[in-house]
Amino acid sequence: MKNGIEIRWHGRGGQGAKTAALLLADVAFKTGQNVQGFPEYGPERMGAPITAYNRISTDPIRVHSNIYHPDYVAVVDETLLGTVDVTAGLKKTGAIIVNTSKSREEIAQHLDGYPGKVYTVDARKISVSALGKNFPNSPMLAAVVAVSKIMPRDTFIAEMAASYQHKFAKKPEVIEGNMKALEMAFDEMERSMEQDKMERSA
Repeated sequence: MKNGIEIRWHGRGGQGAKTAALLLADVAFKTGQNVQGFPEYGPERMGAPITAYNRISTDPIRVHSNIYHPDYVAVVDETLLGTVDVTAGLKKTGAIIVNTSKSREEIAQHLDGYPGKVYTVDARKISVSALGKNFPNSPMLAAVVAVSKIMPRDTFIAEMAASYQHKFAKKPEVIEGNMKALEMAFDEMERSMEQDKMERSA
């Protein structure tokens, strides 16, 4: 696929990985891009490993298979690192984003020598701070957009605000919490990316 980005999501049932993939597809579509967002169906039980995918391109998307060589991988649950080969096929020029309180150096030790960029974001901490509950998909969604640069931050935030206002029209506190979570995650990822840039140029 030319002029496009492919993303693979790893999570567990009930954590919102599939929802995040569908939200990303919806937001990217509203900015005029061609999109796909779909889960890999398996045993859909709470806590079971699940995989979801995004294709986003300025050109028409004519492939409809699963994604085997993603540009980016998002891991919503770090416990999957010991049971799922999350870096399988991941391009060396891409990046992996893991929801964890650990450092990227600690996480890199569990990625089978993956040579590309590794980023971590404490989506649980952000979610609890912003929403009072552990809903990691919103912070992870923001982290993926920040790292992949699929769209400008201002565009992403504006489109997500419109989406949440439609979805949670009668729950303004949920809208406010989700928007805060997006902003906090974006801030954290931008700091991590700047630090990574400095370390690589040192």
